[in-house]
Amino acid sequence: MQADPLTPMMKQYLEIKRQYPDTILFYRMGDFYEMFLEDAVLASGILDIALTSRNKNDENPVPMCGVPYRSAQSYIARLIEKGHKVAVCEQTEDPAQAKGLVKREVVRIITPGMVVEEGLLDQSIHNFIAALWFEKQVAGVSILDLSTATFQVTESADLDAILEEIQRIAPRELLLSEKNRGQGVWKVLEERIPDLLISPISEDRFSFSDARDLLCRHFQTLSLEGFGCGHLHAGIAAAGALFGYVEQTQKQSLNHITRIVPYDLSGFLILDEATCRNLELLKNLHYNGRQGTLLDVLDQTVSAMGARLMRQWIRYPLRDRKAICERLDAVSEAVAQPSLRKSVREQLKQIGDLERIAARIALDRCSPRDFLSLKASILALPESVRLLREFSSPLLDVAAIDGSLGALLDMAGLIDRAIREDAPPALQEGGVIKAGYDPELDELIDMHLHTRDYLMELEAREKQGTSINSLKVRYNKVFGYYIEIPKSQIQAVPAHYVRKQTLVNAERYITDELKQFELKISGAQERRIAIETRLFQELRETVGAHIREIQQASAFLARLDSLFALAEAADRYAYCKPEIGDVGEIHIDEGRHPVIERFLPEGRFVPNSLVLDNTANQVLIITGPNMAGKSTILRQTALQVIMVHIGSWVPARHAVICLTDRIFTRIGALDNIASGQSTFLVEMQETANILNNATPKSLVILDEIGRGTSTYDGFSIAWAVAGYLHDLRDAGVKTLFATHYHEMTELERFKPRVKNFSIAVREKKETIVFLHKLLKGGTSRSYGIQVAKLAGIPETVIQHARSVLRDIEEGTHCFSGPAKPVKTAGKPVSEQIPFFESVEHPAIGKLKALDVMNMTPLEALNCLHELFMLVSETSL
Repeated sequence: MQADPLTPMMKQYLEIKRQYPDTILFYRMGDFYEMFLEDAVLASGILDIALTSRNKNDENPVPMCGVPYRSAQSYIARLIEKGHKVAVCEQTEDPAQAKGLVKREVVRIITPGMVVEEGLLDQSIHNFIAALWFEKQVAGVSILDLSTATFQVTESADLDAILEEIQRIAPRELLLSEKNRGQGVWKVLEERIPDLLISPISEDRFSFSDARDLLCRHFQTLSLEGFGCGHLHAGIAAAGALFGYVEQTQKQSLNHITRIVPYDLSGFLILDEATCRNLELLKNLHYNGRQGTLLDVLDQTVSAMGARLMRQWIRYPLRDRKAICERLDAVSEAVAQPSLRKSVREQLKQIGDLERIAARIALDRCSPRDFLSLKASILALPESVRLLREFSSPLLDVAAIDGSLGALLDMAGLIDRAIREDAPPALQEGGVIKAGYDPELDELIDMHLHTRDYLMELEAREKQGTSINSLKVRYNKVFGYYIEIPKSQIQAVPAHYVRKQTLVNAERYITDELKQFELKISGAQERRIAIETRLFQELRETVGAHIREIQQASAFLARLDSLFALAEAADRYAYCKPEIGDVGEIHIDEGRHPVIERFLPEGRFVPNSLVLDNTANQVLIITGPNMAGKSTILRQTALQVIMVHIGSWVPARHAVICLTDRIFTRIGALDNIASGQSTFLVEMQETANILNNATPKSLVILDEIGRGTSTYDGFSIAWAVAGYLHDLRDAGVKTLFATHYHEMTELERFKPRVKNFSIAVREKKETIVFLHKLLKGGTSRSYGIQVAKLAGIPETVIQHARSVLRDIEEGTHCFSGPAKPVKTAGKPVSEQIPFFESVEHPAIGKLKALDVMNMTPLEALNCLHELFMLVSETSL
């Protein structure tokens, strides 16, 4: 019978791996996590570590690699960053007491959406895992940040809105039914969010009744009505599937998740992904960094909790007037008291990331330093509370944490008595618990502290007893404690010394007394670690009973930090408190771009005023050359509207801004070569989204519509789009429309709520100076050649271009090689060939020729009919 080629260890490994096929299995062996077979090949390439093999001499060696147990976190982080899941398999029994193979089992699965360790997370960003489920034409979405206990749910019958919401959430991982794999929504999400890890789970996991029961069991409630989400069938199905998945992979209860919060998509100003990108709310367009974004300007927070909340406020601006006004009033109160604001912010700097510390404590992933940070944070609370008692804003009411402050301070006192200030980062290293906290531990600590004294005393006694002055008592990790004597003195070694090791110049010995001491000391160290571990776990459980109070404090502190950050920005950058208008008007007096002005010397940014309303100034056509500032005015208007809905003051002398349901932007375009989409196609797709979804309460920002195709096609599209937005739902929509098509200014003649504006330019001979000032009235010049010269185009090219332009204006330029030169009826043309001839309408000429004083009534009626037909035939 042929022998089984697999060792017991490999059999165990393969059995465990079969249970977790979609993960990289970290298999604990002593001080290392080992990986085998395909996992080893994959991981070694990502981690850049050596790939070796077991049984190298066999015909089919087993690939393997490994990482040290103590530094595994950094390696896991790199695998997670690449979108992989890691199953952590630990030894679940003491190898010294094991009979045969040590038992092992997976204690946790780490995925991109389920990370809580401090070193693996960006402290300023939520780390969401989400689930999506469809039920009866309704889509439900649930999100969970395991590291902060943020658990939310929503649903909508609008699939596009749900897909946009998933992009706005930006989860690291998304759960979908395995039946959707590779098709429909799955495929769309893969295209829209390329880095998203989609994890398929059984459709049975999305059962509404099972989900409801699971959540009620966890929250210990009879229903979910108390959370306000009992009616969200699709949403609850998604939430239950998500919660069950996380609970199963973490292999423990999630006691720090104390509530589920429903939210309505219509409760926020909607900013789709294109708008968020075009306005550079969170990421710079050039390098995806934070610098040069609205977030960079407004995020003056001093805590990780505040930074995450500020990011959420920017991505989810409010639409409720009362809630916006509450934030504005709180910011105003903080602006008015700069010294008090400074003191509060100094206190906030002492506060750690309570949300994530609480999660790590609840999940038994905390370190001694988490407790020290928690203690310092709690001890900073009383002074913060004292300072805030002077504020009247309900958002800054310290009653939110007053009731739990006593319990939190008691907890801080307990931590202070238990944990040493110089505690190491890992519990396994020992030296975590303070002397005086536990009598049994004190005895072992005392023994450890007096080890050196004992060894010095022993060495002195042995020197005196043997008369060997060069005798030394020493210790190393390999041989333990020993007595070392030079070979020149070995003739004086007593008979009871037992040789332990021979060196070139010395001999090492052990005695019964030293052996007993070694056994006592080594046992004491093990007992000390065991006792410290037990005491640490008891402390964790005690603190864990107050997770809800810690979370309440963290929520209050995050809100406080964010409001004071908005006040800091308002005060530092000379913003004004805006008014919330009632008549659908956006009136900005001397407005500035909040980001661009930060990159210019003080006073260099040119402010501009602007009025948008639903009666006379609904569609503003803005013309002017490149680099003059058209795009800046468009963006700064949209950003100021967003800032108001966040609850922020705005960069202006005065501002009245109405509530807005959605901001659409069509600014610039990038080729999507991978999917075969050209610049023009992307432009038209974004424009179609605007035309199909804008409402009279929206704000539309359009920059250079139609430039991606031929001039006449582009102009035709731009004209039609502007007209459509003016007439939208018989009410129109507030629109800023920047264009190089100067003929667009003609639209003002046909649409009553269209107004022309242009950017001022001063000409100096053959050059121009940009004044960056918005003026009433359109312009008929693009100054393209002058801008080209400013951009550094060689002078020979500039001169050639001027020559061509001159020929066109004189009607002598030949556009088709040897063909006859183009004539323009002896009329000079503008720099852009006009779409509209400034000729008199035929009806006007006919009217001028009439002799109305000598016409009979019948002749007058016939003439009126002729004029009507003439106007109808020649109208646009």
